[in-house]
Amino acid sequence: MPVDRMLPTQEAADLIDLVRDIADNELAPLVEQHERDSRYPEGLFALLGRAGLLGLPYPDRLGGGGQPYEVYLQAVEELAARWAAVAVAVSVHTLAAFPLLHFGTEDQQERWAGDVLDGKLIGGYSLSEPQAGSDAAALICRAEPTADGYRINGAKAWITHGGRTDFYTLFARTAEGPEGISCFFAPGRCDGLTFGRPEDKMGLHAIPTTSAYWDDAVLAADRRIGGEGQGLHIAFSALDSGRLGIAACATGLAQAALDAAVAYAQERSTFGRRIIDHQGLGFLLADMAAAVDSARATYLDAARRRDAGLPYTRQASVAKLVATDAAMKVTTDAVQVFGGYGYTREYPVERYMREAKIMQIFEGTNQIQRLVISRQLAR
Repeated sequence: MPVDRMLPTQEAADLIDLVRDIADNELAPLVEQHERDSRYPEGLFALLGRAGLLGLPYPDRLGGGGQPYEVYLQAVEELAARWAAVAVAVSVHTLAAFPLLHFGTEDQQERWAGDVLDGKLIGGYSLSEPQAGSDAAALICRAEPTADGYRINGAKAWITHGGRTDFYTLFARTAEGPEGISCFFAPGRCDGLTFGRPEDKMGLHAIPTTSAYWDDAVLAADRRIGGEGQGLHIAFSALDSGRLGIAACATGLAQAALDAAVAYAQERSTFGRRIIDHQGLGFLLADMAAAVDSARATYLDAARRRDAGLPYTRQASVAKLVATDAAMKVTTDAVQVFGGYGYTREYPVERYMREAKIMQIFEGTNQIQRLVISRQLAR
């Protein structure tokens, strides 16, 4: 069921219609088999790039779509309602582009931004390490200065799209302490960079998640984004926006589960009535709809604050927390609506439920979101 959206311009409305068309015709027919086979969607991200969907919230002058964040997020939600793994990869690409687009020099942007925003270069975000997930200040991957650049040594973990992308926004230690982390626009392939076996995940099977191992890999000096020691500031600035992307993904996933549950409840009959007409189940569906609408409202509120240039760190964490918790509940309830069939692979709701769980974990666990929110309140 298409969501009745309130969009700021006719251009934005036309864009969402284009996204729906691509999602229905290019994503929906592939998702079940690709997810079941853990098969990478070859060529799909190039198609999304040609359609202009990989640079939507970035300026026209740099090759982006020049769209407000509230429009970009609704486009991500539409993608997620058909294929969550692809939508997450789009969100991560947008996150990976953030440091270059906001902290890169004019020369760096002129060199790389156009290819990043039109999808010729697909990006991954490489912050986490085996011992440093939520505690980003504990990074130990090192970038040792050399005569003409940096030598990188260390392991990175939980990289969405790892081993498949053309560049990584890499965070590595150039000095001791929290102020000793720097940011790099690292190539996706170079001497000294290898990747681990893709993680055997609960969901999002079509897009690999891997570890990366840097062994005396050399990066040129002009690959550093921002100043030395500015890395954590850049990382956390990017994550505020990235959390909104995950909130939109979670909302799209929840909407898909709600739509599937409503359709099934209208078709299935018990005791001579459609099951949607039984009050107990009708109320369950009503609660699911309220959760989806609330999730969408929270991410749109945060996005509109971002678009207006207002602080939105707390609102981004609220959106990520509310939307991902809603997705977990709504997808679980969708399985319940389907009864025994919901526990089989005959219907997609069991996949939705598995995919929802990771939404509560990446881009900062929901416990970290509560920490961010409480610290913002304490200020």
